[in-house]
Amino acid sequence: MMVDRTLAQVGRNLSDAMRILGDGQREPEAGAERWRLSRTSIPGPLQGDGQDVATILHLVHNLIHDEDEEEDKPSQHRMQNVGEQGHMALLGHSLAAYISVLDRERLRKLTTRILSDTTLWLCRLFRYENGSAYFHEDDRDGLVKVCRLVINARYEEYASEGYAVLSSKQPVIYQSASGRPGLGQHLCSQLGLPLSSLCTVPCNTIFGSQHQMDVALLDTLIKEDIEAGKLPLLLIVNAGTPGAGHTDKLARLKDVCDQYSMWLHVEGVNLATLALAQVTSAIMAATRSDSMTLTPGQWLGLPAVTAVTLYRHEDPALSLAAGLTCSQPVARLRALPLWLSLQYLGHNGIVQKIRHATALSQQLLQKLKAMTAIKTSGVASPIRPISGASLRDVLGSLLLSIVEDELSSPVVLFKFSQETSAASSGGSVEGYCEGEKEVQDAFNRWLGEQLVQLVPSSGVDVVELEDEGTCVRFSPLLTAAVLGTQQENVEELAEKLAQLLPGMCSTMCLRQDFREEVHRHSPTLTYIQDLSWPGLGAVRYEPQTEGVDESRRKQELEKINTELLKKLQDLDTDIVFSTGPEFETAEHCVFVGMVTEDVDVSELVDTVAALGRDIEESGRLLENMTEVVRRGILEAEQQLQLANEEKLMEEGMLRQLPLVGSVLNWFSPFQSSIKGRTFNLAAGSLDSTEGTYSTKAQTGRPSLQETPTSSKKLPGQRLFRRSGAGSESFSETSSVGQAEEPTGGGGSTPSGSVPPPACPPAAEENAHAAGDEDSRESSLKVHTPVEEEVTSEERQPEGREAEPSGT
Repeated sequence: MMVDRTLAQVGRNLSDAMRILGDGQREPEAGAERWRLSRTSIPGPLQGDGQDVATILHLVHNLIHDEDEEEDKPSQHRMQNVGEQGHMALLGHSLAAYISVLDRERLRKLTTRILSDTTLWLCRLFRYENGSAYFHEDDRDGLVKVCRLVINARYEEYASEGYAVLSSKQPVIYQSASGRPGLGQHLCSQLGLPLSSLCTVPCNTIFGSQHQMDVALLDTLIKEDIEAGKLPLLLIVNAGTPGAGHTDKLARLKDVCDQYSMWLHVEGVNLATLALAQVTSAIMAATRSDSMTLTPGQWLGLPAVTAVTLYRHEDPALSLAAGLTCSQPVARLRALPLWLSLQYLGHNGIVQKIRHATALSQQLLQKLKAMTAIKTSGVASPIRPISGASLRDVLGSLLLSIVEDELSSPVVLFKFSQETSAASSGGSVEGYCEGEKEVQDAFNRWLGEQLVQLVPSSGVDVVELEDEGTCVRFSPLLTAAVLGTQQENVEELAEKLAQLLPGMCSTMCLRQDFREEVHRHSPTLTYIQDLSWPGLGAVRYEPQTEGVDESRRKQELEKINTELLKKLQDLDTDIVFSTGPEFETAEHCVFVGMVTEDVDVSELVDTVAALGRDIEESGRLLENMTEVVRRGILEAEQQLQLANEEKLMEEGMLRQLPLVGSVLNWFSPFQSSIKGRTFNLAAGSLDSTEGTYSTKAQTGRPSLQETPTSSKKLPGQRLFRRSGAGSESFSETSSVGQAEEPTGGGGSTPSGSVPPPACPPAAEENAHAAGDEDSRESSLKVHTPVEEEVTSEERQPEGREAEPSGT
């Protein structure tokens, strides 16, 4: 089989480029220096000798992955899975450049064949008979050209007089409130129309989906515009809204357009299901429209493939004037990548990809229906009274709308439900904090972010809807072919979701308890109302300071809460403590994350208050110690001065002379009556060292015997968790632990020591014990002159033991 040499070289170059860009293979060691210079991100002058293809491709590879290498971690961005069909699309772009250099006659024949084949395949594949196709890079450009076509058709003198003819009857373009954001404004700017020519039709708020256009209200708006002397021009409807994936009532809307001679344009992701063998009537009605915009590149995972607008119009001259057809053969080459990809996949391959995406949606939908704390799209549609209609008719219409939406839409929209979570946890919906909708949105936003990180190949994302609020969306038609989503990924998504739900349910139910417990510790603790925090809540420790200026109080507040956060993060617990969101307005507070149902909120808040008190008291103790040390130094200086004066009076003047004093002391040694002093840091006083040298033990030294402490927690139990065992078994375990303590330590418990009560939290007891140890360490550091001597005496069994003296 003969193949053009240049054509074969194009294919080989593309294969080499994909291999280099995908594998990132580097040049040999001989060109290491050249490689290092070529990969720099700093712009520089163009090299005079030029570079080979491999070096340039390596440079492109490094520019693509340079950010990941700098961060020294794998990229979290979703990379498109470029398969064999993707290579065909990329090859089409290369071939388009090669074909463009052919002679004009051969180029015209080739582009005509490519354009006619692609148009025929798409029209038959998506059941749009006798249609024409316009290929465009911007998916909004096709609608712009269609609007120009309709303007040329409805205003006969538009071609000669231009925009002047629009002043007689202002054209009106109608779009749904659930349509693409900014689409109407883009049309007006491209067509030179005022924004008054755009009419946004509200969605249905009576029954059924809240994302479907209100047909009755549309009819009323059209009549009002006609009475005002305007011309209804075009209606934009959705077969799968961008947010929720719902489909408008296309059949009824088509009848309205026929009644007022309007053009009907359909767009949306649900149009992909037209290629399947079984299509619902709601989607099948799209084949009656005057035009539709398709995005096969997203549905089939084809990179850089144009969008397609299929339309029906009999006058080719108007299509040419509107820009839907082009006389330039080079412009028709935009269809070449899609032409190659469709041939590579074939009819069965295209249908299989779309069927696979819809099957993933149904698989996830069945999983979500079994979860009580999850609410799917369409289930929560409100029922409101309708004049002239019975309740049975309303319920029938509601049920039909829900069934059609779930069967026709490959978009699954779900959210964490506050009401169902409260019911499943045994709680009550009443008593939740204010702004429960904002709190629920924050929880769903956190849920979506967690699912994106845990299962990135699922392609889920977070959407903000006007009625439902924050929801998690799964749209496999837009992501499955790109990310390679399979059934096991959906299973993993459902498993991760089931693991996250119990914590969300328990946290939502315990938020009010946390708020009440914090208020119980007022004014020591302050509850911070933050509706955007997906967790148990936020708390701030308020230092009890009086007579302190505001700036000093803020500094102390920041210092205490910062130290409190560090101590809470060091605790042995799986609760996450943080400083809150990045752009948080509340300052100097501790945010508590998700918790499980066995968390003791009372113990948690008590621990926060106890740690805050310990930090505040230790800070005050440090300040008091500073003052005590300062006074002790002044007193020591005074006593040293007095001691020097007494020494001078006792020894006399002769002993102060250097030479005479040495000789006199040798013949007649002098015994001074002045004793040394030691500073007791705990008592804040100067004591004599006479007892220390006489007994060889430091007086006032605290006992080294630690006070035994008991804990509320069972062995292996984490903090802030309620014990599953009964009170009797717990007390028995505690008594056994206290009885075994002396034998394990090899000593006896002092009779004067009393075990602390079990009611304070374990963290509070540890904090007090740590404070006592700090006090003992401070006392030990003061008496360092004879530390080694005392230690050696204590180690000898026959030696004299140190006399304990409490401070």
